[in-house]
Amino acid sequence: MYELGPAFDNKSVEEGTNILISGPPLSGKRRLMMEGLAHGANSGEGAVIVTTRDSSDRVLTDFRSLLENPEDAHVGVVDCVTQHQGRSTNDTELVKYTSSPVDMTGIGIKFSEFVEEFYTDRQVRHNRVAIDSLSTLLMYSDLQTVFRFMHVLTSRIEDAEAIGIHVIESNAHDAETMNTLKQLFDGMVSVDEDESVSFQLPEPA
Repeated sequence: MYELGPAFDNKSVEEGTNILISGPPLSGKRRLMMEGLAHGANSGEGAVIVTTRDSSDRVLTDFRSLLENPEDAHVGVVDCVTQHQGRSTNDTELVKYTSSPVDMTGIGIKFSEFVEEFYTDRQVRHNRVAIDSLSTLLMYSDLQTVFRFMHVLTSRIEDAEAIGIHVIESNAHDAETMNTLKQLFDGMVSVDEDESVSFQLPEPA
C-alpha cells in the first residue's frame, strides 16, 4: 500500500497503480506530482523522475526542497533535456541521461536501471515513478508511439510493485488523444486553473 500524503487528500493506492495528473499550464500539477513522490521519499521509498521538460539540476533542486533529509533520499532522475540542448553529460549515481525526449528506448532502459538498482542494491522495496511530462513526448512523437511506450512503462511499474504519478497538459491535446492515453491509467487527478484538485483514484482492496 502506498500513502499519497496531504497533497492527495491523504488517499492510498495499491502497489502497481498508475495515476495521471492533468491540468492547464501553471495550475500546480508538477508540484502535486513532486509532493506525491516526496511523501514516499520522506519515509524511505525510492523516487525516479523522468524529466522531458526541465534539466535534472532544476528537478533535483525542486524535489529536494520538499524532502526532510535530502542527502539520505533514494532519488534518480532520467534527464531527457540536457543532451538535447547540446551539453555533454556523464551518468552519475543521481542522474542518467538520454539523448532527447524522442529516445524512448533509452528512457525505458535508464528508468529500469534505477528501479533495479534501488530494489536490488539498496533494498528499497517501494518506489514511486514520475514522468514530467507526457505532453513533451507528444510534441516529438506521434500518439501511437507514445501510447506504446507508456503501455510498456506503466506495465513495468506494475511489475515492480511501484506506483506511477505522471503529468500531462490537459489543454494541449485533443479529446481523442486524452481519451486514448487515459486508458493506460488506473486513476486520474484533475487540476483546474484555480489550483482546485479532483481525484478519481481506485479504492484500495
